[in-house]
Amino acid sequence: MMVGKDTAKPLTRLPKDAYYNGKDVPTFNAYLTVIVRDKDGKVIRIHRQRSHSPTYNFIYLLLPSSFYDTSGAEVTITNTGGTSNSWATFRGPISYPNTATNNPSYIIQIQVGNGSQSNPSAATKLAAPISSGTGNGQLVYGAVSVSQNIAVSGNSAYFYIVQAFSNESGSTVSITEVGIITQIQVNGPGCGYTVNLGSLLVWYDVLSSAITVPNQATVTIYYTFMVNP
Repeated sequence: MMVGKDTAKPLTRLPKDAYYNGKDVPTFNAYLTVIVRDKDGKVIRIHRQRSHSPTYNFIYLLLPSSFYDTSGAEVTITNTGGTSNSWATFRGPISYPNTATNNPSYIIQIQVGNGSQSNPSAATKLAAPISSGTGNGQLVYGAVSVSQNIAVSGNSAYFYIVQAFSNESGSTVSITEVGIITQIQVNGPGCGYTVNLGSLLVWYDVLSSAITVPNQATVTIYYTFMVNP
């Protein structure tokens, strides 16, 4: 039978149109890079891993208002303090970065912690955030910085978010989780009111191996978002 003939000779070669032809849909990847330097500025460790954990908050905010208008869907946005808001009720225009309007969105910081979570996408805060300071188990947080422009190299384009931390606690501090936290404020439908959603965890990663930061050492964390890596 024809069926028997087909199964006896399975397809072993890809059709020509399945091969890369330089015209595929652009790919997107995110990378997490951690560089540790000792008290003299010497690099003592470099850690790099693929980042793959946008949180549900990020996905909800990424969807256009028209999605909620047409579907009637309602989702919950929960900030790091545990306060929740209905996105179907409070959806509205978001601008970033634009401090001249009354609805700016700020990237507050890259936050580090020494815990972990089994479902990163559902995270609304770090499991065990490390506080900024010089006390036991703390790190001094530097200012967060975002690329001023999108860099282009060949077919690739990327931008990064970076922040440095210093250990002035007097002992070693371990980092096992990292996240990006933003401050989101939106206008309601028709811009009749403004809602501050608070500090939101929009990206979260558990490190594939713990990062040890010795006393008086510094650690710099880069999030790199790239198209066509």
